Amino acid sequence: MNEAQQAIHQLIEQVEQSVIGQSHVVRALTIGLLTNGHVLLEGLPGTAKTRSVKTLASVLNVDFGRIQFTPDLLPSDVTGTEVYQDVDGKPQLHFQPGPVFNNIVLADEVNRAPAKVQAALLEAMGEGTITVGDETHSLPELFMVLATQNPVEQEGTYPLPEAQMDRFIVKVDVDYPEDEAEIDIIRLVRSEERPATESVAGGGFHSQTIDANYVLRARREITDIHVSDLVERYIVGLVMATRHPDRYPQAKLARWIEVGASPRASIALDKCARANAWIDGRDHVTPDDVRTILPLVIGHRLTLSYDALADAITRRDVVNELLDYVNVG
Repeated sequence: MNEAQQAIHQLIEQVEQSVIGQSHVVRALTIGLLTNGHVLLEGLPGTAKTRSVKTLASVLNVDFGRIQFTPDLLPSDVTGTEVYQDVDGKPQLHFQPGPVFNNIVLADEVNRAPAKVQAALLEAMGEGTITVGDETHSLPELFMVLATQNPVEQEGTYPLPEAQMDRFIVKVDVDYPEDEAEIDIIRLVRSEERPATESVAGGGFHSQTIDANYVLRARREITDIHVSDLVERYIVGLVMATRHPDRYPQAKLARWIEVGASPRASIALDKCARANAWIDGRDHVTPDDVRTILPLVIGHRLTLSYDALADAITRRDVVNELLDYVNVG
């Protein structure tokens, strides 16, 4: 295990000390970070979505920005705007960056903002730039949008457009913790009520930070992870099964899927599988890497049919059907 892998494992360990019972969330956030992607967290209130994001930024010791999405939010509240300034007696336009100009950006309750604001975020997520007026401004090299949304409360919300859903490399369902994890959460919060010096002495998660340069180094190393022809065909086979479900007449895919996954799904499966292999210390991707990350990558890119919705079929059911019927090779 090299220095970058040790640092990333330490990052995961540090975050898990503060986000208890959500190891799959921490793993998904790490994969998103290593693949230079963006992550959508969907879960009920109180499931540590915001805490996970803030903890990740704290452990990395990078610039953190938070945008609380509301129906009256304006695009300039996200991107920034040009303001007049008096320079040597002459009025000039000066760009005032918005909260999106940070390394890690929390888009809290992202589905509460109207379409114009969603569109303003698309360029940042897709291109790593922001255009205001005639000027295009580059975002930091280490830039990641971590968005949250509540799956139950729909009043005053705007469904995310398919184009924006496709920009998230993974989507994570954040569930309630188990009994023992809930007890540990109570104890953790109780310990955080003590003075800061006592909390850190007792092993507080923020007592040690990780150099963010290790993330950039890890990204370079992940590009060298080998993907065999067999695994590539398996990735493509899984994605194609969502577009041409008639190839698998024994399965229920044709009845459940209205619109299949885009080519971004194939790209994301490749990237995330390589990141998963790298975290586990392997120099090559196995079919198990693809199976592990498939629910995170492909579920939110599918449009379910009316029959599927009427039968209460979930995207996880579709993923399981894909895994059952699409064979390696």
